[in-house]
Amino acid sequence: MKKLILPILCLLTTLSMSQTITQNDARLGRLVDQDAEVRQLAEGLKFTEGPVWDKNENVLLFSDIPANIIYKLDTNGELVIYRKPSNNANGLTFDAEGNLLIAEHSGRKIGQLSPDGDYRAVVESYKGIRFNSPNDVIIDSKGIIYFTDPPYGLPNDATDTLGFNGVYQYRNGKVTLISRELDRPNGLALSPDERTLYVANSGSPKKYIKFPVSKNGKVGKSELFYDVSGIDKPGNPDGIKVDTEGHLYATGPGGVWVFSADGKHLGTIAFPETPANIAFGGPDMKTLFVTARTGLYAVELKVPGK
Repeated sequence: MKKLILPILCLLTTLSMSQTITQNDARLGRLVDQDAEVRQLAEGLKFTEGPVWDKNENVLLFSDIPANIIYKLDTNGELVIYRKPSNNANGLTFDAEGNLLIAEHSGRKIGQLSPDGDYRAVVESYKGIRFNSPNDVIIDSKGIIYFTDPPYGLPNDATDTLGFNGVYQYRNGKVTLISRELDRPNGLALSPDERTLYVANSGSPKKYIKFPVSKNGKVGKSELFYDVSGIDKPGNPDGIKVDTEGHLYATGPGGVWVFSADGKHLGTIAFPETPANIAFGGPDMKTLFVTARTGLYAVELKVPGK
């Protein structure tokens, strides 16, 4: 993979966050300092998304959807083109073998890139019909894949569509539709015990929901986790991540919302640009990386991510 050092990069600015962390509950202080600072790692990109930390290489990967590129932020703080074209990749995650799973907008599938660079399609259709444009993807400790499929990456003239936007599970070669109730299903995450699946809805109403998951992976009926449809600030429910204690970090109106596992809004971390997605990373998994429109940011936390 050829290194491309870009003039848009590299610890450009450190921004004080003391005026932009809104605390609604004292428990937020255990998770992030009130005077924590945001580091701007990159700017001048097109639309950043899908960050994931590579624990084997200690680097961050993220997507630039319109640019059709997956970037790597290497250990020197330089951007490297990791995959181009990327089929307009969005969400990224790693499986236990180090394969990179890719939610592909224009590819309309979940792809897989091995550590050796071999590529294959994992799942491309439901009941013989192509997906709309897979948006985000996660995998549990048993190798069960979950992903969302809104229409954001569909071409305007697409006719071979499912007619709904779904949340799916894929295991043992079989695709199961978990839900078609959401207008725009987007980010998703599992609780540390993998017994709760969280999904963000970027459409109407703007909300986060949760599903119970049994030990054998069967997903139950949804419940409302938190509704943000009445918040008049830029941003929609999008990326979700969970720390080792079960707190949720979710992009939404006004920044990154922090929730307790029981659905209490602990506070919001604002950023210079509207966040789209997030990932825990760093050697101790206590750095929150944030993809926000044309930039990439980071802020240090106190509790590691899952």
